[in-house]
Amino acid sequence: MFTPEACRIFDVMEDIIGSTIQNLHRIQKHLDFWQFRAEGSNARKAYFMLCERGPYAFANGSAQLLRDCLADVSGMQKLYSSASSHISERISVLTSLRYFLATFLAKVYMDVDKIGEDLVKDPENSLPALLLAINESFMKLEASIAYFQSNSQIGSSEQESYLEPLMFEKLSEVKNISQWTDHDIRDSINLVYENLRRLDSYLSVLVSKHRKPRKVTLYWIRYSCGILGVSVCSLWLLRHSKLMGSSDIDNWIREAKDSAKSFWNDHVEQPVLSIRDELFETFRKRQKGAMEREEVQLTADSLHRTLLAFSEQTTGKRFPENTSDQEMLEIVMTRYEKELMHPIQGLVGGELVRALLIQVQKLKLDIEEAMLELDQILRANEINFAILAALPAFFISLALAMLVRAWLKQDTRAEGRGRVARIQRRLLLVEIERAIMQMQNFNNQGLENDAQCMYGLVLCFLDSLHCTVEGHAKATGEWISLRQDMMDLAKPGLKPDHKLLITSRMERAYDCLSPSSRRS
Repeated sequence: MFTPEACRIFDVMEDIIGSTIQNLHRIQKHLDFWQFRAEGSNARKAYFMLCERGPYAFANGSAQLLRDCLADVSGMQKLYSSASSHISERISVLTSLRYFLATFLAKVYMDVDKIGEDLVKDPENSLPALLLAINESFMKLEASIAYFQSNSQIGSSEQESYLEPLMFEKLSEVKNISQWTDHDIRDSINLVYENLRRLDSYLSVLVSKHRKPRKVTLYWIRYSCGILGVSVCSLWLLRHSKLMGSSDIDNWIREAKDSAKSFWNDHVEQPVLSIRDELFETFRKRQKGAMEREEVQLTADSLHRTLLAFSEQTTGKRFPENTSDQEMLEIVMTRYEKELMHPIQGLVGGELVRALLIQVQKLKLDIEEAMLELDQILRANEINFAILAALPAFFISLALAMLVRAWLKQDTRAEGRGRVARIQRRLLLVEIERAIMQMQNFNNQGLENDAQCMYGLVLCFLDSLHCTVEGHAKATGEWISLRQDMMDLAKPGLKPDHKLLITSRMERAYDCLSPSSRRS
């Protein structure tokens, strides 16, 4: 069992790591914004300096640009230079802060991993050693930030004169770790919390100075135009309202209701009712249709008997009942052609008249069959026309349903379920792989601090990945295995080659990290 002081120091470690990762996320968010702006063209940077930093910056920037142009100075070049300097300064500050915090996070995490194994065996000596290691990490962080602040002149301008130097409290010197008492450990934990509070306060002030503009500042022109448009629209509506003695709005509402009612009646209700009536009418007339088919069948049977009698009389042979009409028609046509050789004789004593009557009966059968098929086509087209009349309402409903679905399924963040969210999760895995490869490269070159920075970024990206995939992995049953892989990636002692193999397996094996969902 751990002592209360040991349990409390675990809470301290969680608070330090959690606060540092949170600050890293905040810095990374602002750094991504400025890096994206730095990749833009000079015209895009100039537009940002004038139109995306608020109305005060717009007025000052426009006035300065006008003065430079009147003074025959290259105003646009000066504006481009100012924009590049503005963006580069923020990138430099935020990149350095990220470097220092990532190194600090890696150092604390490795100390906890190294000394934490001894807490179970020898808590009395391990707790002071861990507190001393954390205190040393705070001192190194203070020295790094102080050196950077003195070289970059942060806080030297009038606008940043309120930024006080970062100074941590230092643990009192104790000759022997075994001489630490519970009171010393308690005081050391409180001192660590005080240092963590000072760090958060310092970062809050410095990051807020170099953060990306707020959304209302970035889009203040759009918002201003929107407010102006709403104001003009409100005045226009007020002018046509009952408050000003006008009945225009009531008339428009009534016309809109009539138009909506007419659209509903013409393109929804009537087509649906027509389809329903046509379908029921088709079923009601089904027996009548059967009688029509029987009439056609009677004509066909009569023709068959006539052909059979003519063929037997002409050839003097006995034909079976199932002889096809086509065979017997060939006999009729052959006899008909023969009779045409002597038409007068064929009319008086031959079979010419009888052959002509058989052809007329065959023509009647063909016409009845064609009329029956035409009647079926017309009935089918009546339903098609009714469906065609309902198509506008169907397409409008489909468009509204798609808009509602897109609004409800906003998955632009990595926690979402759509294609964009999957891309963002895979990009997090790419960042982890890149940081591991850079960490391996720095280790090979003997750059310990840079390698620790990359390891701290790996921990930061793993935290982001953990938050984004937890829900999806639990839903698919992959969470236990995926969490173990992420824990392995966070282990300081695991070789980078093995970590890269793990990331490659994660990309292939887990549905939440695949390019598209494998579930049907």
